[in-house]
Amino acid sequence: MSTFVIEGGHQLKGKIQPQGAKNEALQILCAVLLTAEEITIHNIPDIVDVNKLIALLKKLGVKINKIGSGSFTFKADEVNMAYLESAEFKEDGKGLRGSIMIVGPLLARFGKGYIPKPGGDKIGRRRLDTHFEGFISLGAKFRYNREDHFYGVEAEKLKGTYMLLDEASVTGTANIVMAAVLAEGTTTIYNAACEPYLQQLCKMLNRMGAKITGVGSNMLTIEGVDQLGGTEHRMLPDMIEIGSWIGLAAMTKSELTITNVSWDDLGLIPNVFRKLGITVERQGDDIHIPKHEDGYEIQNYIDGSILTVSDAPWPGFTPDLLSIILVVATQARGSVLIHQKMFESRLFFVDKLIDMGAKIILCDPHRATVIGHDFKSTLKATTMTSPDIRAGVSLLIAALSAKGTSTIHNIEQIDRGYENIDERLRAIGARIERVV
Repeated sequence: MSTFVIEGGHQLKGKIQPQGAKNEALQILCAVLLTAEEITIHNIPDIVDVNKLIALLKKLGVKINKIGSGSFTFKADEVNMAYLESAEFKEDGKGLRGSIMIVGPLLARFGKGYIPKPGGDKIGRRRLDTHFEGFISLGAKFRYNREDHFYGVEAEKLKGTYMLLDEASVTGTANIVMAAVLAEGTTTIYNAACEPYLQQLCKMLNRMGAKITGVGSNMLTIEGVDQLGGTEHRMLPDMIEIGSWIGLAAMTKSELTITNVSWDDLGLIPNVFRKLGITVERQGDDIHIPKHEDGYEIQNYIDGSILTVSDAPWPGFTPDLLSIILVVATQARGSVLIHQKMFESRLFFVDKLIDMGAKIILCDPHRATVIGHDFKSTLKATTMTSPDIRAGVSLLIAALSAKGTSTIHNIEQIDRGYENIDERLRAIGARIERVV
């Protein structure tokens, strides 16, 4: 198990390029199973979760060839379906949340798909009902082995239908879309997720020959086709990483430029940071964060009541950045209520920030009130453990702003979502070392 040792309290300076989007990669990589033709994908992030999925695809028989930094070709012309029922697959699939999204493509193309109960973040329940209810609506038969937590769906031929999703699940929508593109007839999905990453998947499938309309809305119409072909695709930059770097710049009073951010796909992210008083400047397709030498002040609502930052389905604010918003608020002028609606365990890392001197009231599993220090009292260095990807990076940002030397254990959680983070931070002046 590796550890980060961080000497905090230093200003950073320079440019940082966001990696390819983790959450997009997990969808797009599963989509290669929908065709026997070659697919080329660029800007794939070199992170643990994505590399695990690539290894799983390889064991499924997908031919994978690295053609450059972040660029690969995939050809699923000889898929080994027997691997799905092996003990090895039951172990491999458990370690990765994104493995659930192989089920839709396999069901569509081969008539069956299996998955063990996936693992991943320890941030509360992530139910799979939306995925499997969608497959059942398309005509699949569902089975679940309670002894080894193994899910399965089978169908001779999927048939298009109308469905109203019980929640606008991004992975659930992606999985159902990938199943429906090869179904017989027309499928309509209402209350579909419409995140940029889901839009990217739909655009890629359309280039492969799918017929999907309504992309970017919460109603998708999919006219099934007999087969799909190959294509070339480039991942968007990771909006969660972009938000992380905005928060890092503010907390360390640093001047940073985040390059090639795909502004039009950031939604509310820049404005939410502006509500915390952070200056977010657009320079072409870059974000420039100037030094906040005088700190930053949280805006109240126009009636004077306390600002609430909460998550919501796109185009609302992404839940993955609430941990970053919370840590940034610890040094703001003013107070803010953070409302994490989606996951009931994601705010439990605040005890570590409280140990560092932050003023935070954990109201319940979903809400925390933060009273900012306005940099009049700096956070104190400490030893802590990363519970999940986003909390881990929030604690890392806190450590980089704190006076003294902090230690973060279980950094494998951070590596699951952030590519070579220590090297990239050192390049802009951070004092961080990885200790194995």
